[in-house]
Amino acid sequence: MGLPRRVGDAAELRKSLKPLLEKRRRARINQSLSQLKGLVLPLLGAETSNYSKLEKADILEMTVRFLQEQPASSCPAVGAEPLDSYLEGYRACLARLARVLPACTILEPAVSARLLEHLRRRTASTTCDGWRAGDSVDGSSQMPPPAPAPVPSPPVPPGSPGLWRPW
Repeated sequence: MGLPRRVGDAAELRKSLKPLLEKRRRARINQSLSQLKGLVLPLLGAETSNYSKLEKADILEMTVRFLQEQPASSCPAVGAEPLDSYLEGYRACLARLARVLPACTILEPAVSARLLEHLRRRTASTTCDGWRAGDSVDGSSQMPPPAPAPVPSPPVPPGSPGLWRPW
């Protein structure tokens, strides 16, 4: 089958493909509903042999009812607090940085190791409820955060440009 030569040919092609596309779409819907039925019925404690011929609407209603009965705590993405989400993102970013930074040629290995260690300490200093020790809810600190122990810089060999700074 070649490309349509006229506008009428394109319309005819579209008209002839429409039933085939609709048949495929319905087959996908039916297969998804069958999978959904296979997943939901055991979770509801119902035997699949008793429900061999359910209507599509029944499968959807059972699924909706099952999901509504689930406690909110079992869906972490729905009820996640912003701070928890922030910490998850921070940890994911730190993990990615730990993979990428060692291959980075801009920073010396000692500098990148110090940077990663500093970021890991910041993550470790976060308490289980998401706040760093001394932080209050309104963002003000009752105590200043502990100062990190000074880490001596590695000696810069003479003639090297040192660490690049944007200012």
